[in-house]
Amino acid sequence: MEHILDILKERGFIAQVTFEDELYEQLKNPTTFYVGFDPTADSLHIGHYIPIMAMAHMQKAGHRPIALMGGGTAMIGDPSGKTDMRKMMTVETIDHNVECIKKQMSRFLDFSDGNAMIVNNGDWLRHLNFIEFMRDIGSMFNVNRMLTADCYKARMATDNGLSFLEFTYMLMQSYDFLELFQRYGCRLEMGGNDQWSNMLGGADLVRRKLGEKAFACTFQLLLTHDGRKMGKTEAGALWLDAAKTSPYAFYQYWRNVADQDVEKCLALLTFLPMDEVRRLGKLEGAEINEAKKVLAYEVTKLVHGEEEARKAADAAASAFGGAASSENIPCLEITEQDLLADSRITTLLVRSGLCKSQSDARAQIAQNAVSLNGEKITDPASGIQADQLRDGAVLKKGKKGICRIVLK
Repeated sequence: MEHILDILKERGFIAQVTFEDELYEQLKNPTTFYVGFDPTADSLHIGHYIPIMAMAHMQKAGHRPIALMGGGTAMIGDPSGKTDMRKMMTVETIDHNVECIKKQMSRFLDFSDGNAMIVNNGDWLRHLNFIEFMRDIGSMFNVNRMLTADCYKARMATDNGLSFLEFTYMLMQSYDFLELFQRYGCRLEMGGNDQWSNMLGGADLVRRKLGEKAFACTFQLLLTHDGRKMGKTEAGALWLDAAKTSPYAFYQYWRNVADQDVEKCLALLTFLPMDEVRRLGKLEGAEINEAKKVLAYEVTKLVHGEEEARKAADAAASAFGGAASSENIPCLEITEQDLLADSRITTLLVRSGLCKSQSDARAQIAQNAVSLNGEKITDPASGIQADQLRDGAVLKKGKKGICRIVLK
């Protein structure tokens, strides 16, 4: 049977690994590992999807995942990749977000019979005694070494600098690893490559404090071929929650990735065999569109289920194949009272999610990119009447944005 590290490497997951030869040996046996998730929102987004897929591959290979919810660390805020200190969240907001994310995680991992676990680090971090913690854990960390971490160096170069609160984040995350080892025998932390410094701290703490083997492994971030982060849309982040990003919008995002990114996305974001991934990735010209359809369908199926993936594919075929009356096209329901209050096309563009703001909507109209039932909209002040919506109206922005507007 192929080794799980080789599988993850072949599919493009692995960025950095500690004690790689030892980890190869360790993973020949069932191993408990964890990935941390920061509950700063009530949904996971596409940035979390790479570690989730890696966790699923690990579980299929016989290893036990722990999804660690940061109910404690979220009260501090990870400085990694941030130019300013995060907004403080209440305990109530954090706990609400944790519960929402727990429900999402069950779509991707098998939690039955202890095959995977969801744990909240608030269970131990919120009740720490500061003096005891600093004597027991703080004494194990070298400040000079900590300050060489990229996440700290970047923040120290900003006008606001680095707060002591954020400086302790590495200690908190490292302590998580120690707790998870002592509670569940967890020997491996996995996560995004931007967490490398924090993860080294945790693995080192377990080894120094307990004399036990502990490992860290980071994944590549999901980037386009030219180095930009994937998952940014006009509406913001690409969420895994259907209420925040519709299955249709989610499908369309992957349907429209750059040709150069198709093979990488198929390898990282689906379970298709690598022979098929490579075959699809080699398609050129018009044929690469078939690979994009496969990518969009497979990823949407994993995140939203097969029925929603089929609906999204049907809607895309209808919308951009000339039969834009499909019931599966994204729909905005409005009332006659809504129209009396504001019937502007620009408002409908914003409410439908096709545009970010009124100014964006006006700009799109000025660029001749907006149509209603196939007719170009040229006047940003134009409105719509209720009788135009009796049978529904199709509002389009550019080649990719579409929404049916119907009266309730």
